Amino acid sequence: MLELGANDMLRGLDPKELAANLRAIVDATRTAHPDARIVIVGMRAAPNLGASYVAEFEETFRALARDADGALVPFLLEGVAADRDLNQADGIHPTAEGHRVLAETVWTVLAPLLR
Repeated sequence: MLELGANDMLRGLDPKELAANLRAIVDATRTAHPDARIVIVGMRAAPNLGASYVAEFEETFRALARDADGALVPFLLEGVAADRDLNQADGIHPTAEGHRVLAETVWTVLAPLLR
């Protein structure tokens, strides 16, 4: 299960570099564990980074899942991002209840792979 990208987005990392980094991790995993099932957990980019950055950043996760023949959780923070009740005071990190929502989001993709 691979979930990275939020801090890369906050730093404004070029999505092409993000894609290369993520692909290297998947490739290394597949080399070490050829039978591993890959799950890519996507993130979204902040809109203030511009529409083209947002589109390219978000496509990175979909493309990686396709190319790696992996499953995709489209957005880890689905239902949690921007919800004040599910985030700590910093508005970024989920509370315990927010993490329960994250777990449910991931489980919908992960459970069928484990059965």
